[in-house]
Amino acid sequence: GEEENSMGFLVDTQKEGGGHSWGYLRSLVRRKQVDSAIASSSQHQLAKALTVPHLVAIGVGATIGAGVYILVGTVAREHSGPALALSFLIAGIAAALSAFCYAELSSRCPSAGSAYHYSYICVGEGVAWLIGWALILEYTIGGSAVARGISPNLALIFGGEDGLPSFLARHQIPGLDVVVDPCAAILVFIVTGLLCLGIKESTFAQGIVTAANVCVLLFVIVAGTYLGFKTGWAGYELSTGFFPFGVDGMFAGSATVFFAFIGFDSVASTAEEVKNPQRDLPIGIGLALFLCCSLYMMVSIVIVGLVPYYAMDPDTPISSAFASHDMQWAVYLITLGAVMALCSALMGALLPQPRILMAMARDGLLPSIFSDVNRSTQVPVKATIATGICAATLAFFMDVSQLAGMVSVGTLLAFTMVAISVLILRYVPPDELPLPSSLQDRIDSVTFDHVGSSSSSTKQPLIGKNDAPVHFPVVEKQEALGCWVISEEKRRTVAGWSIMCTCIGAFLLSYVASSLNFPGLVRYPLCGVGGILLLAGLIALTSIDQDDARHTFGHSGGFICPFVPLLPIICILINMYLLVNLGSATWGRVSVWLLIGVVVYVFYGRKHSSLANAVYVTTAHAEEIYREHEVSLA
Repeated sequence: GEEENSMGFLVDTQKEGGGHSWGYLRSLVRRKQVDSAIASSSQHQLAKALTVPHLVAIGVGATIGAGVYILVGTVAREHSGPALALSFLIAGIAAALSAFCYAELSSRCPSAGSAYHYSYICVGEGVAWLIGWALILEYTIGGSAVARGISPNLALIFGGEDGLPSFLARHQIPGLDVVVDPCAAILVFIVTGLLCLGIKESTFAQGIVTAANVCVLLFVIVAGTYLGFKTGWAGYELSTGFFPFGVDGMFAGSATVFFAFIGFDSVASTAEEVKNPQRDLPIGIGLALFLCCSLYMMVSIVIVGLVPYYAMDPDTPISSAFASHDMQWAVYLITLGAVMALCSALMGALLPQPRILMAMARDGLLPSIFSDVNRSTQVPVKATIATGICAATLAFFMDVSQLAGMVSVGTLLAFTMVAISVLILRYVPPDELPLPSSLQDRIDSVTFDHVGSSSSSTKQPLIGKNDAPVHFPVVEKQEALGCWVISEEKRRTVAGWSIMCTCIGAFLLSYVASSLNFPGLVRYPLCGVGGILLLAGLIALTSIDQDDARHTFGHSGGFICPFVPLLPIICILINMYLLVNLGSATWGRVSVWLLIGVVVYVFYGRKHSSLANAVYVTTAHAEEIYREHEVSLA
């Protein structure tokens, strides 16, 4: 008997002297259980303090950066013209597909670490490590890029380029091509200090900043509408019509604008600190995304109407739109709004990072210093301070704007893996649980109880440290006949291969469709192959049943993602398309970071992982073993 892993790896019992490479492969696909409640000791508890308003504040604050104040101009000029609001709508719908997947997984597995945690449960340790490693890069660079953008905006408020006092202003180091930015570093340290005070305090501060930012956007909408009706909406009375760059221009615009919706995933990373995660997390994620999308759309409708798209200022579209209508004072308000947006986005970037470090340290993949939770503030203080120091150093020395593409890689990889995890959880949920080897004698006693009683002949391997593999009978449904067992195994196999086909097909399709330098003879057949694989996987998944275990997997009773095989598959396709289009320079930089990650994993994480000497038992057995364990403790 073997356990079918969704990615098509077959994990078998460890053979005696079965080579080293096999152990490597096995460690890549080992999966952890949903709640390590038994393993987690009381010193690692985070404060359960957040409710829906807190989550919406975190989500909206992390999502609405200063991007909206700049993006509006560039996208309208180059891609979509007056159809800008539709670009935002399409991008918002695409982000909502990922949000649905996040909502289901976060209410089922409400633990810190968001996408890293979900892919560790559903896919395996290797993929989870890469996702976590990419997210570390994303949040650190994202935080320092945001901090770097604050000082020019602050200088504008204090009167022009050189408005800041000299100890805050940017200086060029003589002899080097380095511009240091003390203001950015100081701001990062302030936010880090805030985050160390406690989740409730920092979220309260973020709520205030976010509210100010939303008020500025509302002011833009109201005042802009008034001006528009007063002057007659010049931007919509154009001879070029509503789609000056065609419908594909609008879609190209929505691919650019999609990155303005990234940030709701920071809601999922605070899952462990929510009072009622099953209900509040999905509502928080959905509300945050809905608010952002509607604000973006209303702002873009107004601004595109005030100024013809070709006359927009690419750097400061909103404030120059008001300045052209003789409202100079509005410029200050809008610059203030941009500073507020950047501050809340800085908080939103530095908040999830320590939680992911903590989750990885709990699982033994990083040194345990990161998983220490402070007794009084109930926040992973050491991880927060480490994050702050890294981000502040980056923001001080480097102009991070060239690295902006690297931020997107982490996010898009996470979105893709979350969608794949939903498919795995519904069709092939892990049917074996890792138990700590300290329970070994209990496991043996339960095993021998069952050897006599079970009539089924199916053997199940036990991956353990002991020399000879112990074989367990699987406890099947007692009334089940032979045919049911076979069809269930076949169903899992078919589902596993279909999910794999879908992913390969989506990758082929998006890669070939966006690399235009391929010759046509290669492109069209490859596109066809990708499309056929994708469709075959989709049809197969639609026609077979989902696994019954999905009702009991993790914490049931939370949000259930609708339209299952279709919605995650479209989500995978969109995110893969965006990933492929990020450009080779970005991928070159990211692959260096990921290679460092592989080295760290091989030399540290693989050996220190908390699953390194776990024993895998079928789910039915695990529950029984836990019951006996609890009885013996009582």
